[in-house]
Amino acid sequence: MVDNIESKIQNSYLSTDELILHFREKCKICGHHRIMHNAFGKCEGVMNKPCTSGCDKFEAE
Repeated sequence: MVDNIESKIQNSYLSTDELILHFREKCKICGHHRIMHNAFGKCEGVMNKPCTSGCDKFEAE
C-alpha cells in the first residue's frame, strides 16, 4: 500500500512539500487540518478524540 501511494506521488506533478501544505490547511468550520477530514469532508477529530464541532464538510480558512 505505501509503495503504491509513493509511486503515485512520484508519478504526479505534486511534490511532497505541496501535499504537506495541502493537508496542513485548516478548516474554518472546526479549525482542524484537512488531513483530519475523511473522504466525504467530515472531520474525524485528532489524537483519538472525535471532533465535537459537528463539521460535516471541509472549508479552507
